[in-house]
Amino acid sequence: MSSSSSDEVDEALEEIVDQVVDNFIDSMVDVQANKPKRRAYIERDREQGQNQLWDDYFSDHPTYSADMFRRHFRMNKPLFLRIVDRLSNEVPYFQQRRNAHGRFGLSALQKCTTAIRILAYGQSGDTNDEYLRLGESTSRLCLENVTNGIIQLFGDEYLRSSTPEDLQRLLDLGEARGFPCMIGSIDCMHWEWKNCPTAWKGQYTRGSGKPTIVLEAVASQDLWIWHAFFGLPATFIQSIRLPQGPKAELFAERQESTRKDVERAFGVLQSRFAIVKNPVLLWDKEKIGRIMRTCVILHNMIVENERGENTLTDTSEFESGESSRSSR
Repeated sequence: MSSSSSDEVDEALEEIVDQVVDNFIDSMVDVQANKPKRRAYIERDREQGQNQLWDDYFSDHPTYSADMFRRHFRMNKPLFLRIVDRLSNEVPYFQQRRNAHGRFGLSALQKCTTAIRILAYGQSGDTNDEYLRLGESTSRLCLENVTNGIIQLFGDEYLRSSTPEDLQRLLDLGEARGFPCMIGSIDCMHWEWKNCPTAWKGQYTRGSGKPTIVLEAVASQDLWIWHAFFGLPATFIQSIRLPQGPKAELFAERQESTRKDVERAFGVLQSRFAIVKNPVLLWDKEKIGRIMRTCVILHNMIVENERGENTLTDTSEFESGESSRSSR
């Protein structure tokens, strides 16, 4: 009788202990689940990144020459500083402020440099982390604000419709080349969309089997892009494949030579900004469109800035790769 009573007491104690342990474990799990997660903070010493960038490119005696600056930034230094000045004066995101500790944030030079490097080299956002001292998410935010700012501040001027003076100059050039009433040559460039949503792949896929977004553009002989449409694939009439007779042969020869204007413009655009040559990794179609518009605006700004210079079409110093240009 006493033995059975002792067993019952032991079982009751075990149940009480198990219940206490289970309640403790459940409470700890609930606390961990409800505890807000915090991002890991990395002290990157952004002041060092600003000082290094200034000494390398913007000081009175910079480490890298003007030619090296153009190679790394795809444009001359005065043009880049003009862009930075407009953005820092008119876009709040690029105005350097102090935080609650009185410490300055990232400078406009750092933010614009990382965005231009992403456009120029087509690399991920954390590529310049060690040099410019800003993380991947900050780099993506800089790219988004730079594209929005450039479109807002420079889009009306550098993606404008032709003025009467522009049209007259283009018509004169076309007539001198044997094509009266021609203001430019039109073609399209395919940009592969690697992360295209599955539901949209059918309408964005052509003969290559890969979804692409098309840049349709009209370019003049000086490589200025007058018209840019970005969207679904288009179809253009090809040149005469087998011209019959001297007249048709002459027309095909002149047409093909003139069409090379827009092909050259696409080549220079892709050489300057590798992001439009490599497959795009973004999902958002609007963000992709803003990146393309920004590259076209910057291209026209560089063309205007370098008119009359030998560097206008010299892209051999930039990275080269397989082209995605196509007129089909």
